[in-house]
Order: sequence, then structure tokens, then C-alpha cells
Amino acid sequence: MQKGRVKGIAQRGHTLAFGNFGIKSLEAGWITSRQIEAARIAMTRAMKREGQVWIRIFPDKPITKKPAEVRMGKGKGKGAPEYWVAVIKPGTILFEATGVSVETAKEALRLAQQKLPVSTKFIVRRDYAE
Repeated sequence: MQKGRVKGIAQRGHTLAFGNFGIKSLEAGWITSRQIEAARIAMTRAMKREGQVWIRIFPDKPITKKPAEVRMGKGKGKGAPEYWVAVIKPGTILFEATGVSVETAKEALRLAQQKLPVSTKFIVRRDYAE
């Protein structure tokens, strides 16, 4: 798989589908599986096992590296996959939550935002009434 360039805004996965609250990406980038897991743990801890959390992104792009001290070229293709990333476009919903108060959700998602390498914003479902 090639590195590629992330062009344009999200055409799908840009609206809340499951929960009442979410975090939406404001810029393009890669999010590793470890960053996703760190954000998920931060969220669920802040929500104290209440409510429900959805992860709307999946790391399906392998990032490879050649071993240390190996010269460029030499055929044999690329190195082994080192880690996996999810490719993020601006507007993509990253996480969703429901079943908690607005304050709890805002704090939980704020903690998750700090674990991510892209800038994001907290969003609430349009028809949500307390």
C-alpha cells in the first residue's frame, strides 16, 4: 500500500450515527492503532463504565519499515509492517458516546482528544434534548 495524499473532506462517516456526542476531525492525518486504543481507554475511564462508546475509525493501512542499518534499495521490496494507521480526512467522526450527561461526555471526549495527533472538536446530535 502506498503512502498516498489525503485530499478533500470526508464524504462518508461525517455525521453522528450511533451516539448523541462525538469528536470530529478538523484536519487530515494518520491515527495509529495505539493512539485509538489510548483515546478509548481515556474515554471509558472518564465515563466510569456508564454509557456506551463507539469507535468509528479502523486502522487498515500497514506502515512498513526496513530494519535498522540496512541500505536503501537492494530489491526485496519493503520491510515488514511496523504498525497500522487509520487515514483521517477533515470532517470524519472519530468517536461517539451516549448514555451520559453532556458534562461527562464533554470531559471524556476532551481526554480522548488529547491522545490524538489531529485537531478535533466536540459535537452534539442536532435533535438531542437533555
